Amino acid sequence: MRAVALYGTVGSLLLTGLTAVTSAPAAHGTEALLSPTAPTAPSAADSPAEARGVVLAAERAAAKGITFGACPAAEGLPAPVECGTFSVPVDYAHPNGKHISLTVSRGHATGDRSARQGALVFNPGGPGGSGMIFPLLAGLPAWKRLAEAYDFIGYAPRGVGRSAPLSCVDPARFERGPSDAPEHPSAAYKRQRIAQAKAYARGCLRKAGPDLRHFTSRNNARDLDVLRAALGERRLNFIGASYGTYFGAVYATLFPGHVRRMVFDSVVNPSPRKIWYRNNLDQSAAFERRWYDWRRWAARHHNVYRLGRTEHEVLAAYHKAADRLRRRPAGGKVGPAQLQALFLKAGYTDTAWARAARALAAYLRGDEGQLVALAGGASGSVAAENGNAVYTAVECNDASWPRDWSRWNRDNDHLARRAPFETWSNAFMNLPCAYWKAPRQRPFEVGTARRALPPVLLLAAERDAATPYAGALELLRRFRGSAALVTERDAGTHGIGGGPNACVNGYFEKYLLTGELPVRNATCAGRPEPQAT
Repeated sequence: MRAVALYGTVGSLLLTGLTAVTSAPAAHGTEALLSPTAPTAPSAADSPAEARGVVLAAERAAAKGITFGACPAAEGLPAPVECGTFSVPVDYAHPNGKHISLTVSRGHATGDRSARQGALVFNPGGPGGSGMIFPLLAGLPAWKRLAEAYDFIGYAPRGVGRSAPLSCVDPARFERGPSDAPEHPSAAYKRQRIAQAKAYARGCLRKAGPDLRHFTSRNNARDLDVLRAALGERRLNFIGASYGTYFGAVYATLFPGHVRRMVFDSVVNPSPRKIWYRNNLDQSAAFERRWYDWRRWAARHHNVYRLGRTEHEVLAAYHKAADRLRRRPAGGKVGPAQLQALFLKAGYTDTAWARAARALAAYLRGDEGQLVALAGGASGSVAAENGNAVYTAVECNDASWPRDWSRWNRDNDHLARRAPFETWSNAFMNLPCAYWKAPRQRPFEVGTARRALPPVLLLAAERDAATPYAGALELLRRFRGSAALVTERDAGTHGIGGGPNACVNGYFEKYLLTGELPVRNATCAGRPEPQAT
């Protein structure tokens, strides 16, 4: 996906405040490194050298632990949140070689010491997303009981933020607006984007050198096991959202004996034939449906926004704005691509629907201030360029992508006939993978033997565009007898755990506090549509 969205989510994870925290429980000893059921033989997905390297790195991390202290100002995390680092090898086949430090944040469990259940690690997705803000969620009512039971642990995966940051181009030149986003691009425009994709792929290799090949979902899973050990945890408690569900599933496959509780929220389709080229095509098709949902909603509220009484009229209003921005960008910053990115965000969460509608309506009336404020501020962002670099490296390294431009051209032209909103913008973001020079891996085969895992919980919204619902059904099938799925019906917000749906939260909280899953797959009524404001 485009850099404004990726496979990541903040979804319902909106921060509104802090709560008091108490002192930390005593650290576990290094003898807690391995569970009694930890695998002793290398997984078929690991080489023997990599399997040994993970064990060695985890042993060292358990012995050293993490020294937590005040967070650096760059993290923007106030006390009592604490920060620290842990070390992982760049290449697990050579654990005595080059190491990098990954950053970690912690908020202590707030409840009675006797009721505490250890550390709960969170990843928000990406690839390229940072979970460092996770401890702040303890301040939200929906997370209160979980925050009483668990230390909330956030971290920045390899390459992200201050965790040995990866970069492919000068951030000042990345996604610099205003720019165009034609739904049916010309041959000349395509040639321009091919040249940009080639240059971007070269930039990644030039800046990262031989380390580039080691940004993978497999290594993200291995790093997670080292973090588990560094925290002194015998078994892992983990919430993965969006892309976090994919490398979380890789983790569960590689280290089933190290799993205590895992939540997979908004599930990436883990089928090897989907990783990653076909997943992106499926995603583009699904965003067309969410784009339709927004237009239909805006039309029902024509009396508020005056964008049209039918979804076709609302679409015409959007195209009118895009054409006007193509001729004269708003504030010198917002062109058609920035407008499209704003509405792509609305496809991720319906909490963004009203403000996007207000901005479009105001712009068409001659007031561009709201549109510039919402869509004009991402150009030249170090964080955006860093996130996109990690996203690109991981997805390009994880699997073989088509190298023949004619395949990309044929597939995306065909899809854009019925799903024009996001198809080509998505394709151009991923196009560096066609010209990638680092070695590619075979897609990982996620899956476990029947009941080989402790029970795990899957959450999914039926109309989620970023991770279409079929992905949750696929992961449910692959975790044979070990998983249960909670479905939010007729809803499309990406990231539903800890949000406004009390039914979803009931299952989510009960599982993390007790380990209990629904007896069978459960459904929850969708949340009400947003109000027009």
